[in-house]
Amino acid sequence: MDHALEDIEVDLFVRALKLRHGYDFSQYAPASLKRRVLQLVHSQHTGTISGLTHRVLHEPAFLPEVLEGLSVPVSEMFRDPEVFRALREQVFPVLASYPQINIWQAGCAHGQEVYSLAILLEEAGLYERTQIYATDFNEAALRHAQEGIYPAREAQLWSRNYLAAGGSHTLADYYSARYELIKLDQRLRRHVIFANHNLVTDEVFCEAHLVLCRNVLIYFSDPLQDRTLALFRDSLVRGGYLCLGTRESLDFAPSAIDFTPVNSALRIYRLGSRSEGVD
Repeated sequence: MDHALEDIEVDLFVRALKLRHGYDFSQYAPASLKRRVLQLVHSQHTGTISGLTHRVLHEPAFLPEVLEGLSVPVSEMFRDPEVFRALREQVFPVLASYPQINIWQAGCAHGQEVYSLAILLEEAGLYERTQIYATDFNEAALRHAQEGIYPAREAQLWSRNYLAAGGSHTLADYYSARYELIKLDQRLRRHVIFANHNLVTDEVFCEAHLVLCRNVLIYFSDPLQDRTLALFRDSLVRGGYLCLGTRESLDFAPSAIDFTPVNSALRIYRLGSRSEGVD
Protein backbone atom coordinates (compact mmCIF):
# COMPACT_ATOMS: atom_id res chain seq x y z
CA MET A 1 0.00 0.00 0.00
CA ASP A 2 1.05 3.59 -0.64
CA HIS A 3 2.61 4.93 2.57
CA ALA A 4 1.02 8.36 2.09
CA LEU A 5 -2.39 6.73 1.84
CA GLU A 6 -1.67 4.71 4.99
CA ASP A 7 -0.80 7.91 6.83
CA ILE A 8 -4.14 9.44 5.79
CA GLU A 9 -5.95 6.34 7.01
CA VAL A 10 -4.12 6.45 10.35
CA ASP A 11 -5.10 10.11 10.74
CA LEU A 12 -8.76 9.29 10.03
CA PHE A 13 -8.62 6.37 12.47
CA VAL A 14 -7.19 8.59 15.22
CA ARG A 15 -9.85 11.25 14.58
CA ALA A 16 -12.63 8.66 14.63
CA LEU A 17 -11.37 7.22 17.92
CA LYS A 18 -11.31 10.67 19.50
CA LEU A 19 -14.68 11.86 18.18
CA ARG A 20 -16.49 8.58 18.84
CA HIS A 21 -14.94 7.54 22.16
CA GLY A 22 -12.92 10.48 23.51
CA TYR A 23 -9.49 8.81 23.36
CA ASP A 24 -6.90 11.10 21.79
CA PHE A 25 -3.82 9.48 20.23
CA SER A 26 -3.02 12.42 17.98
CA GLN A 27 0.11 13.35 19.94
CA TYR A 28 1.61 9.89 20.08
CA ALA A 29 4.86 9.36 18.19
CA PRO A 30 3.68 8.78 14.59
CA ALA A 31 5.93 5.86 13.65
CA SER A 32 5.14 3.90 16.81
CA LEU A 33 1.41 4.61 16.55
CA LYS A 34 1.27 3.56 12.90
CA ARG A 35 3.08 0.33 13.69
CA ARG A 36 0.56 -0.54 16.40
CA VAL A 37 -2.41 0.38 14.20
CA LEU A 38 -1.11 -1.93 11.46
CA GLN A 39 -0.65 -4.68 14.04
CA LEU A 40 -4.30 -4.21 15.00
CA VAL A 41 -5.34 -4.48 11.35
CA HIS A 42 -3.50 -7.80 11.17
CA SER A 43 -4.71 -9.22 14.50
CA GLN A 44 -8.33 -8.15 13.94
CA HIS A 45 -8.37 -9.23 10.27
CA THR A 46 -9.90 -5.94 9.08
CA GLY A 47 -7.86 -5.90 5.87
CA THR A 48 -7.24 -2.15 5.93
CA ILE A 49 -6.96 0.67 8.45
CA SER A 50 -10.25 1.97 7.06
CA GLY A 51 -11.82 -1.34 8.02
CA LEU A 52 -10.49 -0.85 11.54
CA THR A 53 -11.96 2.67 11.60
CA HIS A 54 -15.35 1.32 10.52
CA ARG A 55 -15.42 -1.07 13.47
CA VAL A 56 -14.34 1.67 15.89
CA LEU A 57 -17.24 3.83 14.70
CA HIS A 58 -19.94 1.17 14.60
CA GLU A 59 -19.00 -1.44 17.22
CA PRO A 60 -18.75 0.11 20.73
CA ALA A 61 -17.85 -3.30 22.21
CA PHE A 62 -14.73 -3.32 20.02
CA LEU A 63 -13.14 -0.39 21.90
CA PRO A 64 -11.40 -2.41 24.67
CA GLU A 65 -9.59 -4.51 22.08
CA VAL A 66 -8.45 -1.37 20.27
CA LEU A 67 -7.15 0.24 23.45
CA GLU A 68 -5.36 -2.97 24.40
CA GLY A 69 -3.66 -3.00 21.01
CA LEU A 70 -2.68 0.66 21.07
CA SER A 71 -1.26 0.66 24.57
CA VAL A 72 2.06 -0.99 25.33
CA PRO A 73 1.52 -3.11 28.47
CA VAL A 74 4.89 -4.83 28.32
CA SER A 75 7.00 -4.97 31.46
CA GLU A 76 8.53 -7.29 34.00
CA MET A 77 9.06 -7.32 37.74
CA PHE A 78 12.04 -5.22 38.82
CA ARG A 79 12.70 -4.24 35.22
CA ASP A 80 16.10 -2.53 35.11
CA PRO A 81 16.90 -3.77 38.63
CA GLU A 82 19.58 -1.15 39.13
CA VAL A 83 16.80 1.48 39.06
CA PHE A 84 14.92 -0.27 41.87
CA ARG A 85 18.15 -0.63 43.83
CA ALA A 86 18.75 3.12 43.44
CA LEU A 87 15.21 3.87 44.60
CA ARG A 88 15.76 1.67 47.65
CA GLU A 89 19.17 3.17 48.50
CA GLN A 90 18.81 6.81 47.41
CA VAL A 91 15.10 7.64 47.55
CA PHE A 92 13.50 5.47 50.23
CA PRO A 93 15.67 6.92 53.06
CA VAL A 94 14.28 10.38 52.26
CA LEU A 95 10.71 9.11 51.88
CA ALA A 96 11.09 7.56 55.33
CA SER A 97 11.04 11.07 56.82
CA TYR A 98 7.38 11.52 55.82
CA PRO A 99 4.60 10.25 58.11
CA GLN A 100 2.56 9.29 55.04
CA ILE A 101 4.00 8.46 51.62
CA ASN A 102 2.05 8.80 48.37
CA ILE A 103 3.43 7.18 45.23
CA TRP A 104 1.93 7.53 41.77
CA GLN A 105 2.79 4.80 39.28
CA ALA A 106 1.56 6.28 36.00
CA GLY A 107 1.08 3.92 33.06
CA CYS A 108 1.16 0.85 35.30
CA ALA A 109 0.32 -1.59 32.45
CA HIS A 110 -0.10 -5.11 33.87
CA GLY A 111 1.19 -4.14 37.31
CA GLN A 112 4.55 -5.88 37.49
CA GLU A 113 6.39 -2.73 38.58
CA VAL A 114 3.65 -1.83 41.06
CA TYR A 115 4.15 -5.11 42.89
CA SER A 116 7.93 -4.73 42.63
CA LEU A 117 7.66 -1.40 44.37
CA ALA A 118 5.35 -2.81 47.04
CA ILE A 119 7.83 -5.61 47.82
CA LEU A 120 10.78 -3.25 48.25
CA LEU A 121 8.70 -0.86 50.37
CA GLU A 122 7.65 -3.82 52.54
CA GLU A 123 11.25 -4.88 53.00
CA ALA A 124 12.27 -1.29 53.82
CA GLY A 125 9.59 -1.09 56.52
CA LEU A 126 7.75 1.70 54.69
CA TYR A 127 4.77 -0.03 53.14
CA GLU A 128 2.38 0.37 56.06
CA ARG A 129 2.48 4.16 55.68
CA THR A 130 2.53 4.18 51.87
CA GLN A 131 -0.35 4.56 49.42
CA ILE A 132 0.41 3.56 45.83
CA TYR A 133 -1.85 4.94 43.10
CA ALA A 134 -1.44 2.76 40.01
CA THR A 135 -3.04 4.25 36.91
CA ASP A 136 -3.50 3.43 33.26
CA PHE A 137 -6.03 4.35 30.56
CA ASN A 138 -6.37 0.70 29.52
CA GLU A 139 -9.14 -1.00 31.55
CA ALA A 140 -8.09 -4.48 30.42
CA ALA A 141 -4.53 -3.85 31.62
CA LEU A 142 -5.83 -2.53 34.95
CA ARG A 143 -7.92 -5.67 35.48
CA HIS A 144 -4.87 -7.80 34.74
CA ALA A 145 -2.82 -5.74 37.20
CA GLN A 146 -5.43 -6.15 39.93
CA GLU A 147 -5.44 -9.93 39.49
CA GLY A 148 -1.67 -10.16 39.91
CA ILE A 149 -1.49 -13.42 37.92
CA TYR A 150 1.39 -13.99 35.50
CA PRO A 151 3.02 -16.83 33.53
CA ALA A 152 5.29 -18.98 35.71
CA ARG A 153 7.92 -18.95 32.96
CA GLU A 154 8.68 -15.35 33.95
CA ALA A 155 9.54 -16.24 37.55
CA GLN A 156 13.19 -17.16 36.99
CA LEU A 157 14.05 -13.87 35.32
CA TRP A 158 12.04 -11.90 37.86
CA SER A 159 13.81 -13.67 40.72
CA ARG A 160 17.18 -12.64 39.31
CA ASN A 161 15.94 -9.09 38.89
CA TYR A 162 14.66 -9.06 42.47
CA LEU A 163 18.03 -10.07 43.90
CA ALA A 164 19.86 -7.57 41.67
CA ALA A 165 17.48 -4.87 42.93
CA GLY A 166 18.59 -5.56 46.50
CA GLY A 167 15.80 -7.87 47.59
CA SER A 168 16.44 -9.32 51.03
CA HIS A 169 14.46 -12.58 50.77
CA THR A 170 13.48 -14.67 47.75
CA LEU A 171 10.82 -13.63 45.29
CA ALA A 172 9.06 -16.98 45.85
CA ASP A 173 8.11 -15.67 49.30
CA TYR A 174 5.67 -13.33 47.55
CA TYR A 175 3.79 -15.63 45.21
CA SER A 176 2.14 -19.02 44.91
CA ALA A 177 2.52 -21.19 41.80
CA ARG A 178 -0.12 -23.37 40.17
CA TYR A 179 -0.97 -24.58 36.66
CA GLU A 180 2.00 -22.80 35.06
CA LEU A 181 0.91 -19.53 36.62
CA ILE A 182 2.10 -17.51 39.57
CA LYS A 183 -0.23 -15.42 41.70
CA LEU A 184 1.29 -12.63 43.74
CA ASP A 185 0.32 -12.49 47.40
CA GLN A 186 -2.74 -10.31 47.79
CA ARG A 187 -1.21 -8.62 50.82
CA LEU A 188 0.94 -6.70 48.33
CA ARG A 189 -2.26 -5.00 47.12
CA ARG A 190 -3.39 -3.75 50.50
CA HIS A 191 -2.05 -0.24 49.89
CA VAL A 192 -2.55 -0.08 46.11
CA ILE A 193 -5.41 1.73 44.39
CA PHE A 194 -5.78 0.90 40.70
CA ALA A 195 -7.55 3.65 38.73
CA ASN A 196 -8.18 4.80 35.19
CA HIS A 197 -6.21 7.92 34.29
CA ASN A 198 -5.26 9.19 30.84
CA LEU A 199 -2.02 11.15 30.68
CA VAL A 200 -3.14 12.73 27.41
CA THR A 201 -6.33 14.35 28.67
CA ASP A 202 -6.59 14.09 32.48
CA GLU A 203 -5.16 16.44 35.08
CA VAL A 204 -3.22 16.06 38.36
CA PHE A 205 -4.13 12.75 39.95
CA CYS A 206 -2.79 13.08 43.49
CA GLU A 207 -0.18 14.82 45.64
CA ALA A 208 2.79 12.49 45.40
CA HIS A 209 6.17 12.10 47.04
CA LEU A 210 7.33 9.86 44.19
CA VAL A 211 6.08 9.55 40.61
CA LEU A 212 7.18 6.60 38.49
CA CYS A 213 6.39 6.64 34.79
CA ARG A 214 8.78 4.35 33.00
CA ASN A 215 8.86 3.66 29.27
CA VAL A 216 5.70 5.59 28.48
CA LEU A 217 7.02 8.96 27.31
CA ILE A 218 9.00 7.30 24.51
CA TYR A 219 5.67 6.76 22.73
CA PHE A 220 4.64 10.44 23.00
CA SER A 221 5.39 13.37 20.73
CA ASP A 222 7.56 16.15 22.17
CA PRO A 223 4.58 18.43 23.03
CA LEU A 224 2.80 15.59 24.79
CA GLN A 225 5.96 14.68 26.68
CA ASP A 226 6.20 18.30 27.84
CA ARG A 227 2.58 18.29 28.97
CA THR A 228 3.02 15.03 30.86
CA LEU A 229 6.22 16.15 32.59
CA ALA A 230 4.49 19.37 33.67
CA LEU A 231 1.66 17.22 35.06
CA PHE A 232 4.15 15.19 37.09
CA ARG A 233 5.85 18.37 38.32
CA ASP A 234 2.53 19.76 39.49
CA SER A 235 1.69 16.47 41.20
CA LEU A 236 4.86 16.30 43.30
CA VAL A 237 5.40 17.78 46.73
CA ARG A 238 8.40 20.03 47.10
CA GLY A 239 11.45 17.77 47.07
CA GLY A 240 9.46 14.90 45.59
CA TYR A 241 11.02 12.41 43.19
CA LEU A 242 10.39 11.54 39.56
CA CYS A 243 11.61 8.29 38.00
CA LEU A 244 11.48 7.83 34.22
CA GLY A 245 12.48 4.97 31.93
CA THR A 246 16.14 4.52 31.14
CA ARG A 247 15.50 5.51 27.50
CA GLU A 248 13.76 8.72 28.57
CA SER A 249 15.20 11.97 29.83
CA LEU A 250 14.41 15.47 31.00
CA ASP A 251 17.44 16.86 29.16
CA PHE A 252 15.56 18.72 26.42
CA ALA A 253 12.25 19.30 28.21
CA PRO A 254 11.14 22.71 29.52
CA SER A 255 10.44 21.02 32.87
CA ALA A 256 14.14 20.24 33.33
CA ILE A 257 14.65 23.60 35.02
CA ASP A 258 12.37 22.47 37.85
CA PHE A 259 14.30 19.29 38.67
CA THR A 260 17.67 18.31 40.07
CA PRO A 261 19.20 15.02 38.88
CA VAL A 262 19.58 12.46 41.65
CA ASN A 263 20.89 9.74 39.37
CA SER A 264 21.05 10.94 35.76
CA ALA A 265 22.05 7.58 34.33
CA LEU A 266 19.01 5.90 35.90
CA ARG A 267 16.67 8.85 35.20
CA ILE A 268 15.82 9.70 38.80
CA TYR A 269 15.17 13.38 39.52
CA ARG A 270 14.06 15.52 42.45
CA LEU A 271 11.72 18.49 42.28
CA GLY A 272 13.75 21.63 42.98
CA SER A 273 16.16 23.46 40.70
CA ARG A 274 19.91 23.23 41.06
CA SER A 275 20.10 26.87 42.14
CA GLU A 276 17.39 26.59 44.77
CA GLY A 277 18.25 23.21 46.24
CA VAL A 278 15.56 20.85 47.50
CA ASP A 279 16.17 20.33 51.20
